[in-house]
Formats: sequence, C-alpha cells, structure tokens
Amino acid sequence: MYYSDETVVFLNGEFVKAKDAKVGLFNQTMHYGNGVFEGIRSYDTPDGTRIFKAKEHYDRLHYSAMMMHINLKYSSEELEQITYQLLEMNGLKDAYIRPLVYLGENMSLTPTDEVHVVIMAWEWGKYLGDKMLKVMLSSYQRPNPKACHVQAKVVGHYTNSILATTEAKSKGFDEALLTDMNGNVAEGPGANFFFEKDGKLVTAPLGNILSGITRATVFELAKELNIDVEERYFTPEEIYKADAAFFCGTAAEVIGIELFNDYTFPMKWDDTNSILIQRMYKRRVATNEYKEVYL
Repeated sequence: MYYSDETVVFLNGEFVKAKDAKVGLFNQTMHYGNGVFEGIRSYDTPDGTRIFKAKEHYDRLHYSAMMMHINLKYSSEELEQITYQLLEMNGLKDAYIRPLVYLGENMSLTPTDEVHVVIMAWEWGKYLGDKMLKVMLSSYQRPNPKACHVQAKVVGHYTNSILATTEAKSKGFDEALLTDMNGNVAEGPGANFFFEKDGKLVTAPLGNILSGITRATVFELAKELNIDVEERYFTPEEIYKADAAFFCGTAAEVIGIELFNDYTFPMKWDDTNSILIQRMYKRRVATNEYKEVYL
C-alpha cells in the first residue's frame, strides 16, 4: 500500500529504495516513542506539483524536535527541496508526505546525539474518507500539557490516538472526539475540531491541542469568506446545540460530521458555512496557494 519495489525514500542524506532501507532494532524511537514527524500533502496544480505549506510543516517539525531535545540539522528550506526531489523521483504529484526524525540506539531515557531523518511519500486518499462522519465522545482524554508537549508532533503521543480511534470503530463510529483534562472538548485523534452555530465557527484554543496547519488555514479562509471564528473552551454538551461540525487536518483535509454520539446535526451540510470552508480549502490546495481563488 505504501511502497513498491521501486519506491525511493530519503534516508540520512541519500535516496535509497524503500525495500533496502534499514533501521537499528535498538533505536530509542521504536522502544520509547521519542521521535517527531510531520504529515504533509502535495497537489497536482496548474503550476505543477506543489507542496501545500511546506515551510509551515517543516518549521513545526523543527519546533517538535527542539521540544524533544533532538538536534535536527537540516533546515526547513533543505527539507523542502529534498521533498520535491523525492516526489519527482517517485513520479508523484498528488501525494502524502511523511518526514520522520528518529533517534539512534539507546535504552536509557535521554535523547541520543545520533539523529536519523527519513522522508517517505505515497499516494493516499483522504484519511477519513469523503462521507459525512459519525463521531463519538471518547472515554480517553488528550494528554495533559504538563505531562508532555502537546503542541509537538511526537511519535509516542499517537498511542493515545490509536486507543481513541480503535474504541470508536469498535462501537460502530467512524472517529472519536477527545476532551482535555478539564473535560473541555479538545480535538480528534488526528484532526482539529470545529462546530458551527448561527453561522459562526467555534474551536478549542491552543494549549491542549496540536497547532494544526490545516486549522490555521481554516482561520485564513474564514477571514476571506467573512465567517466569524471564535477560539474558546467548551464542553461536549454544547455540541448538542450546534448546527454543524467538521474535522480538519492535512491527512483528512476538511470533512463534515453528521452525527455526534446520538445527536444528528440539524442543518443540511450544503446550507452551512462549513461547506464553504471545505470547498475553499479544496480549491486552495488544488491551485498555487499564493493565487487568489474564488468559490
């Protein structure tokens, strides 16, 4: 699914076949989860293959590495250039890109000086599909920001996401929605959450959630569309009064939610402001992001 015998990856300064790439079995990232990564997409646009907000993603990778005491030696600009090379070598245009920074062999609980960088890319549809989602309130909470750096995209953090998604699917839902340690709505396992009420969008503030690149793009698009967005804390109970809701993230893009627990959102999706965000996002990523696009 992710690679073939001919797929090339970037590993520690070289382009190698994915089937030939090797990692040490004693690497700290595999044993303890101390590694950082990104999820990025490229699109086939009228101006050629374009990576959407590559700088923002690679800047966040640097932030994540810094917070985990990992010395990432490649600059954001270098990583972007390498990624374009990788896409060309694999003949990819519409692609999902996964940079991963993992550590050397070490069974102690301190970071290693040995740092490995791998970048992979493959064709991958929208992570949550195209259909409206059925979402449940998870019994799991997002990690406490005093326990770890929740705004860093750390490998080990995603055990929490696996638990929440697995629980939701086992109960017949498509995805989960998690609260923070205070019982306020935080985000999904792999996407940020917005709800719509009386035309206004509401989302959780930074602090207990990942600072999503797509989330920031939603703010930009809403401003262009004159849609109000409010960042504030809110409980799951408030969602039962909402008109509509959606998840957003690089892998999922913008995807509407039909049902939350046993509550069906009353507004027809095609009549919401949320669908304007969804449409605008699709057009923005499908063109050169620096050009004006219109609905």
